[in-house]
Amino acid sequence: MDSVATSLDRLLGGKVNLLQPQKGYRVAIDPVLLAAATPIAAGERALDMGCGTFAIGLCLAARVPGSFVVGLESNPAIAALARASIDLNNMNEFLSVIEGDAARPPVALRRDSFDHVITNPPYLTEDAAGRAAHAGPKAHAHVEGMTLAPWLDACLRRLRPAGYLSIVHRADRLDEILSHLSGRAGDIRIFPLWPRASSPKPSRLLVRARKGSRAGVQLLRGMVLHGEGGTFTAEASAVLRDGMPLKL
Repeated sequence: MDSVATSLDRLLGGKVNLLQPQKGYRVAIDPVLLAAATPIAAGERALDMGCGTFAIGLCLAARVPGSFVVGLESNPAIAALARASIDLNNMNEFLSVIEGDAARPPVALRRDSFDHVITNPPYLTEDAAGRAAHAGPKAHAHVEGMTLAPWLDACLRRLRPAGYLSIVHRADRLDEILSHLSGRAGDIRIFPLWPRASSPKPSRLLVRARKGSRAGVQLLRGMVLHGEGGTFTAEASAVLRDGMPLKL
């Protein structure tokens, strides 16, 4: 990573130190919100599928001491940064990162199962890849390397029976998510993330489902992220800066 310029950033009001490239995709609020919505308990194990710089795992370990998180990342340079952040936060006992592809995970991972699988997958479909081609590395980081259906299949395969899948994704892809979960997971909770109280529709959704459950779908009130002045609302700030959980 000597040839890649990095920055040291802080999440959860300074509780988490995160190393990430200065150029390209940089962590925003989605991973922090997803970690807050994951109902992990001390002693439970989670897999962060496509972990990137591992913001989700670092936030989970900071929020719930004694929880264990494995990250799967296909980019060796980004995986190295994630491991450096684990060292920086003294979380080696609880966090680890494996290099590998979600479609073809390492053998050791294929033999394992988890209480939780968490994922913040790329948001753009392959059709959007052409439009992103001239928009730089940040845009490319948002384009799917594999489509949503096999990505969710890979996530469900790593879950133990009755384990929880937690996803953050664009609101306009909810139908795809629900269709892929149908018959395989239930007790689905949908938590809209509204940019502002005046927004006509949410920009993102947090979705949680339980593998093998036959319970139905619940649409929750969700959360407004910004006031009209652009600052975070008190509710959002409590999650993003103070480490409060989101109860789905």
